[in-house]
Amino acid sequence: MGMSGPSRDGGMMADINVTPFVDVMLVLLIIFMVTAPLMTTGVALDLPRAEAPPLGADEDQLVLSVTGEEKYYLGKNEFPLDELKLKLSAIAKENPDQQVFVRADGKLAYEKVLQLLAVAQNAGVAKVGLVTQPGAVSEGLGEAP
Repeated sequence: MGMSGPSRDGGMMADINVTPFVDVMLVLLIIFMVTAPLMTTGVALDLPRAEAPPLGADEDQLVLSVTGEEKYYLGKNEFPLDELKLKLSAIAKENPDQQVFVRADGKLAYEKVLQLLAVAQNAGVAKVGLVTQPGAVSEGLGEAP
């Protein structure tokens, strides 16, 4: 790459040096490529911990979430439980092999998680998975009350 100086008639060259621009754009591209998979979309929950192997991640995952305040989400959108039943039924009719992953707050009553699983099953969803936080299981598991 040759550098060009002033032209023969004494004026300056009108060329723009795009090398620094390209360098900056490549660095930004690399930064976005590295950080994009780290940004997960969804509802912030305190998931329970479990020692289980991770499931394969599909591009078209359908995530059903319930918070500690019993707010129900399909993806990032909040829905009342009755409307959630209708949406899941429509999804199950359109794609019967659709997997649904259930994310529930760790402090939520077990009954509420089962209620959400029942809603998915009654809507016709055949494949349901539970999402947990990787790590050691909490102490006190298996103790008699």
